[in-house]
Amino acid sequence: MLRHKRPFAHSLVILTLMTLAACAPVGPDYVRPNVEVPEKFVENGPWREALPQDSVSRGDWWTIFNDAMLNELEEQAVKNNPDLKAVAARVQQARALAGISESYLYPEVNLGAVGGRYAVSQNRPDQPPNIPNNVAYATDAMTAIPLYASYEIDFWGKLRRQVESADAKLQASVASYQTALLTLNGEVAQTYFQIRITDELLRILNANIDLRRAARDLVKARKRDGLSSDLDLLFFETELTSTQALAQSAEKRRIELTYKLAVLIGITPESFKLEPAPFKLITPAIPVGLPSDLLERRPDIALAERNMAAYNAEIGIAFSAYFPSFTFNTGFGFNSYSLNLLTDQNSWIWGLGTSVFMQLFNAGRLGLNVDRSRAAYQEQVSLYQGVILKSFQEVETAIAGLRVLERQSAYQKLSVTTADRATFLATKRYQAGLVSMLDVITAQRASLEAETAAIQIADDQLKTSVMLIKALGGGWKK
Repeated sequence: MLRHKRPFAHSLVILTLMTLAACAPVGPDYVRPNVEVPEKFVENGPWREALPQDSVSRGDWWTIFNDAMLNELEEQAVKNNPDLKAVAARVQQARALAGISESYLYPEVNLGAVGGRYAVSQNRPDQPPNIPNNVAYATDAMTAIPLYASYEIDFWGKLRRQVESADAKLQASVASYQTALLTLNGEVAQTYFQIRITDELLRILNANIDLRRAARDLVKARKRDGLSSDLDLLFFETELTSTQALAQSAEKRRIELTYKLAVLIGITPESFKLEPAPFKLITPAIPVGLPSDLLERRPDIALAERNMAAYNAEIGIAFSAYFPSFTFNTGFGFNSYSLNLLTDQNSWIWGLGTSVFMQLFNAGRLGLNVDRSRAAYQEQVSLYQGVILKSFQEVETAIAGLRVLERQSAYQKLSVTTADRATFLATKRYQAGLVSMLDVITAQRASLEAETAAIQIADDQLKTSVMLIKALGGGWKK
């Protein structure tokens, strides 16, 4: 009769465990805090309704600059950059940890085996009386094959909160990877543009060097004819060498940027070479969505939000320590001193039990841990709000910067045109003996400064365009 009742008893135990595990977890459920979001940005722009999510690919946004070399460099960086690989490995670690946390929701089953032979002394004082002639156990053996199972009953939801926290941290690690990827893409683009800007600056400086060399040669010829003095020649020599020094500085800057770009794409500086190329300033119109889109587009906002969820779950984990923990243990197996009798019914062994553990006194440690968890969650809330504010600042700054730089570029182009015209007229008038060589030098300096400023503005436009794309959270769907 007893054997017939065991299935019912086992079913009752399982039903009880399922009922206990179904109880609602202790601690607060996560609710994303409300954040005040403006209806539109201050700056006017090509607004559009974006279709973003933080988990989707940011897209090959750099292709809008129509530069084949940049496209190739971006692909190499995504494939080879060691820092990005390290972040990807951290995602794999977080995924494994999430799986480990989930595994605690299920029973743990262990299988063991023990075997051996042994013998006792024939001269021992307590020889077993049922052994003929009191001989030793020299030919006997002991074998045991036990199967153990244990299960912590998640009565208060501690294990479920741990899974909740681990899942949120996994999502945060994915957002961290997207942030690192977006940062890497932006840095590659900005570094590449700086190299091309430097190439253009070197072209302008070399052109000015040729111009100053020609002016120096002209002064030499005039000096031979008695039309110019040694002082005039020294002035032009000074202008020439000063411009040559600027060219060397730009060359040094290009080398540094090239080596930096090599490291970004994951290769050694010695094996990387980027040939100079004509400069093409392309500042495409970047469609900007509504301010609320940033909450979905930017991976750093997603990272902060997922961290909030993880820390909120840890409040429940800390709170569950106030309550007792229940563990269900069972075992089944075989144990015999003879291998031939190992599977005999009389060799079966089994056990069933439950353990309860609860902390009764710990000098307030549990309460302090709950307070710490709540404070850590509030810290994440503040960090989340700060990231959102910073995102709005970055977008507004970039949009305003592009607007101002566009006007500045237009004015500077006019400045370059007038400065070049002034240099041309001053040179002609000097050759005709109508002005002094100081007028020519002044005009040449103004022309070089105007062209250099124009290049700097172009550099700022490109960098600000990349900054705006990063501030918006990456690419977009057209």
